[in-house]
Amino acid sequence: MFANTMKTTVLLAGLGGLIVAVAGILGGGSSGSLTIGLVLAFVMVGGSYWFSDKLALKSAKARIITAEEAPEFYGMVAALAARANMPVPTVAIAPQAQPNAFATGRNPNNAVVCATEGLLQHLSKAEVEAVMAHELMHVKHRDILIGSVAAAIATAISFVAQMAMFAAMFGGGRDNRGGNPIGALAVALLAPMAAGLMQMAISRSREFEADRGAAALLGSGQHLASALERIEQIAVRTPMAVAPAQAQAYIHNPLAEASHRKTGGVDVAKLFSTHPDTGERIRRLRQM
Repeated sequence: MFANTMKTTVLLAGLGGLIVAVAGILGGGSSGSLTIGLVLAFVMVGGSYWFSDKLALKSAKARIITAEEAPEFYGMVAALAARANMPVPTVAIAPQAQPNAFATGRNPNNAVVCATEGLLQHLSKAEVEAVMAHELMHVKHRDILIGSVAAAIATAISFVAQMAMFAAMFGGGRDNRGGNPIGALAVALLAPMAAGLMQMAISRSREFEADRGAAALLGSGQHLASALERIEQIAVRTPMAVAPAQAQAYIHNPLAEASHRKTGGVDVAKLFSTHPDTGERIRRLRQM
């Protein structure tokens, strides 16, 4: 747990440093450009922090349920929350046929956990419980905030880089104080890629930690391992339309995934994935 937390901290610090560096390089090192970069990051972090629950529920077309509407599922989530010494989150169900689930919200007192209809239909009660334990661990560890911060900073970096690229292409002749325009274009192209890689590494790290927390809460990782196996099998046949920005919130990537391609011994697709390899997650859970 400590290693994953330190890894996340380092990656978030790197993302924050990257946006300041990008703004400084592309703005010729002026204090005004650094300030713009910081303001962009903070505004986007704040927006994603406060409205993440509404955005995710709207994207999934999910409906909030009560204990009277779905007593078994709601009661399961409430019992897990009590076992984890957490407030009971808002519980929702999304209409998608693919078995999947996500958690969202700005803190444990303002959180939502959501399962798809497919999850409730295709998985056993023990497997659904394991999936919801995983989502509650995201809430308990404040992974929604961490993910929102990472996504906001990465988005701000991309925005600053795109603005600089257009400025270099169409307005670079007016003022040469910004330095080498070729260098600025290189930074504009490479910085968003670096930010995206760090954001995805953070997401993968938090998935492993939520798996570990769910296994500890339930006393075993076996049911979550079998749930992930089942989800993976069905998800391949049942793609789900989700905004790419929301995909990382789900327990399994809801978007159709391309085959992994290895280049020089490195699995390139894994570097650009918001989720760890399912087989690796299952292997770790089987050992818990």
